Amino acid sequence: METTKARTVSAIQAVKRKSGKTFAELAQETGLTNVYVAQVLKRQARLSPEAAPKLRAALPGLPDDLVHEMMEPPRRSYDPLLIQDPAIYRLNEAVMHFGESIKEIINEDFGDGIMSAIDFFCSVDKVRGVDGKDRVVITFDGKYLPYTEQKSENMVSKQNKE
Repeated sequence: METTKARTVSAIQAVKRKSGKTFAELAQETGLTNVYVAQVLKRQARLSPEAAPKLRAALPGLPDDLVHEMMEPPRRSYDPLLIQDPAIYRLNEAVMHFGESIKEIINEDFGDGIMSAIDFFCSVDKVRGVDGKDRVVITFDGKYLPYTEQKSENMVSKQNKE
């Protein structure tokens, strides 16, 4: 049985296909990153009121009810079977292979912490390699979040109980 989200995404994707526009073109017209546009159209990210008129202009076939739906907080999720797709599997493999070294460099350059996936920008770009072949460039641009020492004196919940 198809979910409401799946029906919504299917309708949104049909409008994109009919437009003939790429995610890069939609990104340029909306001022968003290509990955964020894809996330909005997949209902994985929220369309802001500021970006809504730009998306409407870029995709004039988008009905008002879908625009309003995209402006609501999404139910972020993923299909656990997605890992079986070769492109997703390879992305996961790359992160698993390089992840430990990336973590060490983050810790070395910033300290004990992580990269946010909330205050985060992502884009996918196509470049020509030195050998003349096409290459994929994926940019993860996330805010650094340091781990904090958990001192009880800093816990607001403890202070309010006294």
